[in-house]
Amino acid sequence: MVGVKVDGRLERGEQTRRQILRRAAEIASVEGLEGLSIGRLATELEVSKSGVFAHFGSKEELQLATVRAAAKIFLDQVVTPALDLPPGLARLESLLEGWLAYSEGRTFPGGCFFYAVQAEFDARPGRVRDAIAEAGRGWTTLVRDAVEGVPDLVADPDQVAFELIAFLELANAQSVLYDDPAAYRRARTAVRSCLDRAVR
Repeated sequence: MVGVKVDGRLERGEQTRRQILRRAAEIASVEGLEGLSIGRLATELEVSKSGVFAHFGSKEELQLATVRAAAKIFLDQVVTPALDLPPGLARLESLLEGWLAYSEGRTFPGGCFFYAVQAEFDARPGRVRDAIAEAGRGWTTLVRDAVEGVPDLVADPDQVAFELIAFLELANAQSVLYDDPAAYRRARTAVRSCLDRAVR
């Protein structure tokens, strides 16, 4: 907008915050959220420790911000393109293929960020676990609603969504653990078979 002056310090601060969170999500996808430290991020990104601390204030706040940043990346890459399509089979297929491409293309070096951190926090009550669980529930609900929106569905949407998500997550796990790229091909075959059974 003409005549509006942007504060360069604020802009630089926000850019630094984005860089910190991107690197934090990359680390957490491999080493977990407990692998994050303000000192490590400061060293790797060549910024002051006090500067990183000023953005977050505590390790828990850093972890929560990392979960939110990873969710935003996932939303942009997987969810938003699918929601541009009308409800139906094409939207569901876009969500599923988007997830596989996000994992297979190593958006995060450890594969799916949320798959990596779920096991770390699933039995640990607290704000970080709640944030991870909320993201997981949101994805499950999204897939379930997309399944329900498919015309001529002849199966239980909750069961179909459960199976589809299981195929995706197993492909991610086998690819990361066994360095097996064929896991994604098998997942795509399993997804196709599941949809063929579920839709008349």
